[in-house]
Amino acid sequence: VQLQASGGGLVQAGGSLRLSCAASGRTFSTYVMGWFRQAPGKEREYVASIKWSGDMTYYADSVKGRFTISRDNAENLAYLQMNSLRPEDTAIYYCAAKRGAYYSDYDAASYDYWGQGTLVTVSS
Repeated sequence: VQLQASGGGLVQAGGSLRLSCAASGRTFSTYVMGWFRQAPGKEREYVASIKWSGDMTYYADSVKGRFTISRDNAENLAYLQMNSLRPEDTAIYYCAAKRGAYYSDYDAASYDYWGQGTLVTVSS
């Protein structure tokens, strides 16, 4: 599976962005999809993940209620809708895919495939 993240940019605090992750391959619908982020000088951290079927999601406490992860298996796409953005959300955002049914996996080491990242900058 090859992943391509897009949709990052510069936004003011309180604004919204939607990130997309385009996947190649016919097995996209069998993978758990996740989003991670890495801020300057910090370690990569988990943001959200979604079950292969799209009916179960899991979020980091820091984004719960503001971000929404979704997927379109027919189009091989995953999304991260980000609302009420804060300066501390500034980071490079990565999409990732993993095999298996454990959709609430926040361990980056468990993910098998990674996109190249898209930069999100939130100004105060």
